[in-house]
Amino acid sequence: MTKRLSLAALMAFAVSLALPAFAGAQDEVTAEALKSELDITWVIVAAVLVLFMQAGFLFLEIGFSRQKNVGAGVAKILVNLGLVTLAWWAVGSGIASATGNKVFGTDGFFFSHGQDIAGTIVGGTDSAFMLFGMLFCAVSLAIVWGTTLERIKFSAYVIYAAVFGAIIYPLVAHGVYGGGVLADVGGKPVMDFAGSSVVHLTGAVGGLAALLLLGPRIGKYGADGKPRAIPGHSMPIAGLGVLILWVGWYGFNAGSTFGTTDNFFAEVALTTQLAAAAGALFAMLVVYMKTKTLDVGMAGNGAIAGLVGITAGSGYVEFWAAPIIGAIAGVVVVYGVLTLERYLDDPVGALSAHGLAGIWGTLAVGLFASPRLILDGAAPGVWYGITGDASFGSTLGQLGVQAVGVAAIFALVFGLSYGTFALLKATIGIRVSEEEELAGLDISTHGMYGYPESFIPQEEYPVGKFQPSVAGTPVAAPTATAMSASQS
Repeated sequence: MTKRLSLAALMAFAVSLALPAFAGAQDEVTAEALKSELDITWVIVAAVLVLFMQAGFLFLEIGFSRQKNVGAGVAKILVNLGLVTLAWWAVGSGIASATGNKVFGTDGFFFSHGQDIAGTIVGGTDSAFMLFGMLFCAVSLAIVWGTTLERIKFSAYVIYAAVFGAIIYPLVAHGVYGGGVLADVGGKPVMDFAGSSVVHLTGAVGGLAALLLLGPRIGKYGADGKPRAIPGHSMPIAGLGVLILWVGWYGFNAGSTFGTTDNFFAEVALTTQLAAAAGALFAMLVVYMKTKTLDVGMAGNGAIAGLVGITAGSGYVEFWAAPIIGAIAGVVVVYGVLTLERYLDDPVGALSAHGLAGIWGTLAVGLFASPRLILDGAAPGVWYGITGDASFGSTLGQLGVQAVGVAAIFALVFGLSYGTFALLKATIGIRVSEEEELAGLDISTHGMYGYPESFIPQEEYPVGKFQPSVAGTPVAAPTATAMSASQS
């Protein structure tokens, strides 16, 4: 009995010596696993914020549309989000992947949990990054349609969305983020942290291609060629869209850290906020100086321009540079909208807020990128060359690389987009008929109004001077032809 007790005591002592080492190993594994899970959780949370930006685009475009076209915006957002999701899953993620050659990726088509078509094992971590990239593509596509409001055929949305999600955006993403041709320009990478050029310039250029072939809305330009104001029906809804986009941008920029290491995502979030605030304020200041009015729509576009402008540099610049970048973006958007309106009918100002501000934001990295934050192989911004903290020639070279990135993305996206829309115009057409446009896309394309009570008489209302009517006569079922008289 005594021997058994002694043996048990000896074994217990040995186990007690081993437990700390075992517990330490367990703690080490658990800490590593928890860090990975926390990083992926942040990526998914950020992806949800980016997804929420679709609601922002919806409200922004609806707010800048007339009442007869608001329902069409809902259908557009839902269908395009669905199409780009499937196109990215089937083809786009493979082309954008960091495989293949300098032009396109060759691995990851029909991405699936467990194994993709090329035999590469993928799992939850890969799924998170694939989803994040997919939603970036969806944001870029949403930008395209702001220039085409109130007159484009729905079929054009469908076909271009598939081409954009499968080919156009993935080629750009691979070129910058997937080790493609723009990841090494003369030994330096194009730096675009979250997509001023990759996402926003790409979407704006696609919109420009569509607009050039589509033409302006009926009545936008007078006989003298001067633009006429076609006010959107609701600035509160447009303002809500801006604020939703602003919130979503925290996922867009801060989520592009792909993790929580050193809490760097918080720095990116603050940088983003500073630029957005400066963009809104300076846009409002400049438009007041020019027009003596505090234009609400321009203030909203100023906030968006500030956000777009800082997107490329949000992870590369110090806090002090963010308000400068945002303020200049706010100034650029005002002059851009007022200048481009003379020649192009862009109802929401997408060409300026996403295009011109996207160009500025990409170039701003070449001016203000911090030595402590830049990518391997890149040079700091020209500011640091002026102050003597870096070689001036090297910093000037980085600015040149940023300019090459802008030019290459513009050329690629414009060529592919213009070709796609030109082919559609020559075959199925891209613009609705004059009668359909005058009636509004809600009733002519979707068979119902976004605001039915504004157009359709209600049985509970007495027929009389308060009864909604067409040309002064109450109607029960307005047709596209009938509505043209009151909506032109």
